[in-house]
Amino acid sequence: MRIDLICIGQKMPTWVTTGYQEYAKRLPHQCTLNLIEVPLKKRTKQVNIARLQADEGKQMLATIMPSSYIIALDEKGKTWDTVQISQQLAQWMQQHPVVTLLVGGPEGLASDCLRCAHQTWSLSKLTLPHPLVRIVIAEQIYRAWSLLNHHPYHRA
Repeated sequence: MRIDLICIGQKMPTWVTTGYQEYAKRLPHQCTLNLIEVPLKKRTKQVNIARLQADEGKQMLATIMPSSYIIALDEKGKTWDTVQISQQLAQWMQQHPVVTLLVGGPEGLASDCLRCAHQTWSLSKLTLPHPLVRIVIAEQIYRAWSLLNHHPYHRA
């Protein structure tokens, strides 16, 4: 199974890239995490933010594999604890060869992205910086895999 993590934003600080890669590289070949970055459009006072968000959403949707199971990260999505995430991962691994996780930009995901999602997932009731979300997702996917495979990383 492959998980495509599609995020708005490129040129992340080193700590973000290092943190994300640390967990992504720990995953086995049976469950790979693939980061796809979509450029963040420049925000100015004169620009139509809704239009930029819609354009970014179109770019995200264009990168999704046709048969992919799509999960939108959104503040209104379902929150899962660690065991529930591992159960979701087990289900995804059994039913979907490709899963796509969508992470929007500063204003969140475009409405088109939310409409095409099969599920919505909220990482927290907190507002997290988008660069940090990449690391949290990678760590949680690795933790879920560890739990499913009785790996000692998860010690609950």
